[in-house]
Amino acid sequence: MYTPAAPPVVDRIHARRWIVLAILSGSLLLIAMDTTILNVAFPSLVADLEPGAVEQLWIIDAYALALSGLLVTAGALGDRWGRKRLLLAGFALFALASLAAVFATEPWQVIAARALLGVGGAAIMPATLSILRHVFTDARERAFAYAVWAAVMGGGMALGPVVGGLLVQDYGWTSAFLLNIPIAVAVIGFGAWLLPESRSPRTGRWDWAGVGLSVVGMISLAGGIKQLGKSGLTAPVPWLLLLLAAVVLTVFVRRQLHLESPLLQVRLFRSRAFSVSALALFLGMMALGAVLFLLTQWFQYAQGYSPLEAGLRVLPAPLALVVASMAAPWLMRTLPIRHAMGGGLVLMAAGLALPWLAQGSDGRLGYPAMALALALLGLGAGVATTVASVTLMAATPAEDVGGAAALEETCYELGAALGVAALGSLAGSLYRAHLPAGLPDSVRGSVGEAAHTARELGGAQGAGLLQQISDAFTRGMTPAFAVGSALALAAAAMAWTWIPRGIRPADSAH
Repeated sequence: MYTPAAPPVVDRIHARRWIVLAILSGSLLLIAMDTTILNVAFPSLVADLEPGAVEQLWIIDAYALALSGLLVTAGALGDRWGRKRLLLAGFALFALASLAAVFATEPWQVIAARALLGVGGAAIMPATLSILRHVFTDARERAFAYAVWAAVMGGGMALGPVVGGLLVQDYGWTSAFLLNIPIAVAVIGFGAWLLPESRSPRTGRWDWAGVGLSVVGMISLAGGIKQLGKSGLTAPVPWLLLLLAAVVLTVFVRRQLHLESPLLQVRLFRSRAFSVSALALFLGMMALGAVLFLLTQWFQYAQGYSPLEAGLRVLPAPLALVVASMAAPWLMRTLPIRHAMGGGLVLMAAGLALPWLAQGSDGRLGYPAMALALALLGLGAGVATTVASVTLMAATPAEDVGGAAALEETCYELGAALGVAALGSLAGSLYRAHLPAGLPDSVRGSVGEAAHTARELGGAQGAGLLQQISDAFTRGMTPAFAVGSALALAAAAMAWTWIPRGIRPADSAH
């Protein structure tokens, strides 16, 4: 049926597309920073509220578990209910949860607030990509919009400790949550006015059983990965959670394959470009997550810097990532996709291998070599993740964009968590192996406890112990980076082998 009002609506959407990009980028920056800002605020929070060991774990993990568990459901809900509506609801919940955390006086209140923040984040993150896909219809402009998205996502995660250090040292841990409220209110106000609404044309019954399976499966998967990092490879609980995740997610996938209107179109993985792009995102975030986690400890405990000083020394990675993400659209127009993605992964591999190659025979490693490694890692991650994001979304039909966005976000979240769990556990084991015999258990438990013990001793004895700790942690950290380098090279080989020759992001644009 002819509707003369439709063309002006499309024109208005096109005219606002750069404003829409600015609003969504600002909102995504808040979510990305929130995943890492608590790393800096956590010691102040523990000193103030005195949570127990189990409560501390839940304060850290509640956000990521809620976010991971609800991403698939949120992507499908946005397609049906409206992506703008879900985004604004997510920010309203985000603001309320942040306010609850600011006024928390008990650990359980912070845990509840962190879980609600994860629910809000799950509503927000897939909606940002889906709205960008709807607003930017030109393939080149869409590639640039995705590049901005990737730069904000990766850069925000790395900037979280810097911003957190600036706030927490003067205003305490509540400032890390208070920052969210005015930004969320601004996004709600401008978003309600300027963001366009969009939905998927697909209809059908809502799959409540699929929702339950996806939530249980994803929470079990994320929880199992996180527990591996905390409990080690010999503890039974992580493996039980991962087994539960494997069983439940297998049932979920088989169910989705037989539904006419599935929550998640798992057949998207039949596209080699889609699958390799998802793998590149997963491995890229695995490396970046592990590096940020280990270097934060290395700078603070092994090198003796404050949280803010440590955050500033990590800056070469996010700065290089932003520059590379902005250059990625040009690279995609100049080079075949498989060369651009593969080249970015090789740069990542070089950045990860450099600390291992540059450390001296005594285990010492200077900052110039680490800064160069961080810059190479940022450049490679910026190119690889941006090209992967553009390719993944371009290979997705318009009616499945919400599910694809949820899968992309899952690659970011679970990749970073697995990097911390796997490479962090490897670094911890090697650290203990390189410590001299006869040291107390408090030194062998973790580098944080070891640094605290050395500072309590003080004098020449404390300084000597701190140097032993630093050398052992460096010797443990750099081989873990080298393993990450090997994973990046494997992903590069897959990109060059499996992505079809000559494919361009515009080829599959809708």
